[in-house]
Amino acid sequence: MIDRILFGDNQFFAVNHISDEKSRAQSIQFKNDDAIVKTLDHARDAGLNTFMCTTHDRISAICDVIRRDPEKYEDYKIFPCMPYAHKYANAVTELGITGTIKQYVPGNLFGSLFKGGMAVLSKDYISLIELMIDAEMKMFKGINTPVIFLQNVITDLLIGLKAEEILMAYYNHVKKKHNAEPGFITMNMPKLYEILERNGVENPIICSSINKVGFRMSGSIEAYEQVLRTKRGRFIAMQVLAGGAIPPEEALEYICSLPNIESVLFGASSKRNIESTVSYINHFDEKQMTTAMAS
Repeated sequence: MIDRILFGDNQFFAVNHISDEKSRAQSIQFKNDDAIVKTLDHARDAGLNTFMCTTHDRISAICDVIRRDPEKYEDYKIFPCMPYAHKYANAVTELGITGTIKQYVPGNLFGSLFKGGMAVLSKDYISLIELMIDAEMKMFKGINTPVIFLQNVITDLLIGLKAEEILMAYYNHVKKKHNAEPGFITMNMPKLYEILERNGVENPIICSSINKVGFRMSGSIEAYEQVLRTKRGRFIAMQVLAGGAIPPEEALEYICSLPNIESVLFGASSKRNIESTVSYINHFDEKQMTTAMAS
């Protein structure tokens, strides 16, 4: 079972969809890894034991902290989200294609290169996807990673290309090789659900922008709500504040009123904002439960 509230990492890497000024402030605030760990501990103190994060290079140092203190982080989980596209783009710029392959390809170098090389020559993108997953997962060795997500930049590209076989290759590889549940991040939840359902995936894990103003939601709000009402899945709502366009209380009351939202993903820079967000979600969940019992 996925926790009701998940803690995200956008704030650590200066990702803000509304304010460049806030992005710059966060970049300064989290320039040291200790600041990231401190905020994660604030989230843990508020009851949040799942960290959903990209495979940004700095996450490797956070994983080292977790591995060094297994007792403290005994029940802690990380949901990796891959690939972190900027990492590869920057690496190619700095190291070249060969240098990037040497840095990120896991396991036996020549065996992996052979597999990857054949993939390029034969346009076997499925093999490339498998290599990418294995490379990205290296930093999480020894850490509990029960769900592994495909980032929306790839998910939605594959949806647009109608490359369903590659989506399913990712799904199958994560289950078989990494003994984890595959998750998908998307900006088009109704379309992705249709594809997964058609390919026999039951009760999928889908993380998508869900908010009352349709921010970064491809398709209508009504289409999303229809899926939530009528389909079986483990749906995770992200960007619930619409990048700051909706006041937290109003945004979270709407999210908690929706059926079939298993989890809410959010990020915050301060202990106060973490605690207030958790408090709002708990309050509106209790309100929904009370209403349901009374009806």
